[in-house]
Amino acid sequence: MDGANTVFILLCTMLVLLMTPALAMFYSGMTKSKNALSTIMNSFVVFGVVAIEWALIGFTLSFGHDTGIGIIGGFNFFALENLKGVNENGVPNLLFMLFQMMFAIISTAIIGGSLVGRVRFSVIIIFTTLWSLIVYNILAHATWSENGFLLHRGGLDFAGGGVVHISAGIAGLVGALVIGCRKSHMIEGNMPHNLPFSFLGAMLLFFGWLGFNAGSSGAIDEVAVHALVATILAAAAGLLGWLSIEWIKYKKPTLLGGTTGLIAGLVAITPAAGYVSPIPAVIIGFLASPLCFFGISYVKAKLKYDDTLDAFGLHGIGGIWGGIATGLFASSGINDAVGKIASEGLFYSGSFHLLGEQVFGVLFSIILSGVVSFVIFKILSLFMRLRVEDRAEDDGLDVSLHGEEAYNILE
Repeated sequence: MDGANTVFILLCTMLVLLMTPALAMFYSGMTKSKNALSTIMNSFVVFGVVAIEWALIGFTLSFGHDTGIGIIGGFNFFALENLKGVNENGVPNLLFMLFQMMFAIISTAIIGGSLVGRVRFSVIIIFTTLWSLIVYNILAHATWSENGFLLHRGGLDFAGGGVVHISAGIAGLVGALVIGCRKSHMIEGNMPHNLPFSFLGAMLLFFGWLGFNAGSSGAIDEVAVHALVATILAAAAGLLGWLSIEWIKYKKPTLLGGTTGLIAGLVAITPAAGYVSPIPAVIIGFLASPLCFFGISYVKAKLKYDDTLDAFGLHGIGGIWGGIATGLFASSGINDAVGKIASEGLFYSGSFHLLGEQVFGVLFSIILSGVVSFVIFKILSLFMRLRVEDRAEDDGLDVSLHGEEAYNILE
């Protein structure tokens, strides 16, 4: 066992664990006060559901011995059996399992941002369990397992652009389309009821993201440092990018906009963090803001779908851009895995090979998550009501579903 690497991954595991309650805070502050606790509960219950699913079967499907097609793992680690020893970085395999568990949890929690204020709690539980079991585990194996077919094709995804953000964003979009809009959508608006609370959640999410990206190197090395630097710079660039848009368009830069831009930059850099140098990280983060802004401000309004907290607008669109940008800026000078697994990015090699593989990986993530999510929702609709009753939606899900209120004063 390598003591330094083990301590590093242990710390990163705790940082990534922080991301789920931080996401719950970020989401909750942006909802109406009558749905604040229910929004937190949707993320909170995902922690319990996915942690158990991952320990029993998720890890072995994601990182177990390949079944021969590079899509899914076998059952050699079922219920964490045979999970002894250390990996190539000297980190205990049991700790690696726990680190990856946190990725599975936060990925699934992101989906709830699209469905706030109208979905039954039981639907959230069943859908997230099935989605994590099918979609997340397949993508994790195909992308990160040593025999995964996307990895063998030469695709790169350092910390989860496709596995985490694109897949979750697409699932949220599908859910929003299938379930429909809130009754108040396009009437009352969706202004945050507690922006400072949301800001605190975003900053804790940012803090956890450092472990999310740097820890994906698997060891304390130069790649981890590059990932850390790229993450911070992309977040800063995304923040400035969104504020610039608001300043030009509305003459009033907002805290909500700056926070949203920060998250957009973080999402976009995730697949590229360990493969790109600092200046490309700035470019990736900065350009994420206009792309996500366009999706949230124009595409959503034009198509009139109710992606409540913009899980697709941020994670879906930002993840797509990050995956493509990796094909443009990945450099073997930052990570020699680029030269071994795939060719360098277009701007370094002049070759479209990596860019093509990145586009393929993006499309695979979109199609897999989109189709499976649609099928799950449709099957569930045959046996249960997906939406809460109209009265429950009017009263708020905090009281109607959970029998509690976040505040003792009227909104």
